[in-house]
Amino acid sequence: MEVIIISGLSGSGKSIALNALEDNNFYCIDNLPVTLLSSISQHLNHEHQDKVAISVDIRSIDIEKLPHVIKEIESLSIKTKLIYLESSTESIVRRFGETRRRHPLANEKLSLDEAIEKERSMLAPLAEIGYKIDTSNMSVNVLKTALSELIQLKEDRLALQLSSFGYKFGIPLDADFIFDVRCLPNPHYESNLKNLTGIDKPVIDFFENFKEVDKMFQDINHFVKEWLSAFKIEQRHSLNIAIGCTGGKHRSVYIANKLFTNFSNPKSQVTIRHRDINH
Repeated sequence: MEVIIISGLSGSGKSIALNALEDNNFYCIDNLPVTLLSSISQHLNHEHQDKVAISVDIRSIDIEKLPHVIKEIESLSIKTKLIYLESSTESIVRRFGETRRRHPLANEKLSLDEAIEKERSMLAPLAEIGYKIDTSNMSVNVLKTALSELIQLKEDRLALQLSSFGYKFGIPLDADFIFDVRCLPNPHYESNLKNLTGIDKPVIDFFENFKEVDKMFQDINHFVKEWLSAFKIEQRHSLNIAIGCTGGKHRSVYIANKLFTNFSNPKSQVTIRHRDINH
């Protein structure tokens, strides 16, 4: 049996995530009191429900006890995976404006912005232990794909998540390390390369002509390789390495792809996402 726990900020896409899991034959429960997680998991295990997804958030009673309860469930030999969704304040404000729903923490003393930041602070301990997904600029289909990738990862191995992004669209909130490659030569100023991306061969050929591009790749590669084992020892489930350039189409995509190729092997758990490649 595996229990997927979906948590995160209000307005970050938890309902969409839960619906996606339900479409993939998960038995889903929304907004369960945290103290009931262990007993419900045991009951469903006895009922031979091998795929269970439970949503808990700031509305859930005793949300602060979730890290302890997860350990309690795992002690019963039930695999547990916490997926934490977050999003920028700007995107959450926009979503609440579109749906005209009220934020759970909003009241006459707290503006919507203040309620979002208060929730972010209250849920920070969960963000530290979960598989993080930044949904700020994600479509529904991209979120479903990211969920599918995380669900397939094995808990006994550290998952390396690589991503590229454009600084002009904001820094990804789910990154553990961010590397800035805006100092590298930019194909954007080459008329025949401007509308291509870092996965296209002419752009790859362009980058391979510059020693500084290879030096940047080697330095980042060495850093990740050097410290990956340390994070495994700390029993981290995932490590998200984000590579950023101005627009997120050329330099960051090229470096992220090279890292993906270098770290991918039958024994590894490596995923890649190019956040802004289609902007």
